Amino acid sequence: MSPRAPVLETPHPPLRADGALYAGRVRHARVNPLRHRFSYRVFTGLFDIDRLDALAGRLRLFSHNRFNLFSFHDRDHGPRDGSALRPWVEARLAEAGLPEAPARIALLTLPRILGYAFNPISVYYCHDTDGRLIALLYQVHNTFGEAHCYTVPLPAPVSTAEDTVERHAVAKAFHVSPFLPMTARYHFTLAPPGERLHLSIRETVAGGNTLLATIEGRRRPLTDASLLRLLITHPLLTLKVVAGIHVEAVRLWMKGAKVHPHPGRPEPAPPAFPRKEGRLG
Repeated sequence: MSPRAPVLETPHPPLRADGALYAGRVRHARVNPLRHRFSYRVFTGLFDIDRLDALAGRLRLFSHNRFNLFSFHDRDHGPRDGSALRPWVEARLAEAGLPEAPARIALLTLPRILGYAFNPISVYYCHDTDGRLIALLYQVHNTFGEAHCYTVPLPAPVSTAEDTVERHAVAKAFHVSPFLPMTARYHFTLAPPGERLHLSIRETVAGGNTLLATIEGRRRPLTDASLLRLLITHPLLTLKVVAGIHVEAVRLWMKGAKVHPHPGRPEPAPPAFPRKEGRLG
């Protein structure tokens, strides 16, 4: 009997610089003053904001500022007026004391699906000419139609090696959940997106931890085939995100969670570097 020929694995399509997809899971755990946990499967996209038109040009299921099965609309992000995102990012960095314009800006966010999207948080990864991280922007949306940006210039450029972990903290300045107070602080831990995605946000108050949220995923190529596969495995994801927020709010209310009224939009704080929490890697 002749030896069996080895089975050759079909290689994955090469990863491209204009974008990638991450399929994984979001987890929330409230630990104080009551316990409440949930998790759900999600996917998200990582988009080079300077290459959106080129990305749309090579994909049939994705468009930039036009309706499609999947689409990216500038008015969902940044100043939310439809203007280009790079000038807005550069202005936020300059306000925070970082006049150097990033060589590359990658935005982690959920695209529109059939014309609709809601992103509780989007992350702008700002890189220098050597590919290192020099700043992060966290744009947060609430279900009241409001948005706020936390700008975090890094004291020193950060390697994008996957074993690098970046930690920093900012004071809470934006009302998100009616069941969490404004007198809180966010502690971010993240690894630069590579083959895997990891971002965790720990919210603390004077009494200690109150919430831990994590986003984790495995990288997939940004192709029409991947988009179609994710549409099948995650149907109507953008609608489910909003529905899930309201379902969990009802569950919290039924558990007796304290309701904190909307405090109104805060006055802009003077730009400052956030206190560093240390770095591994």
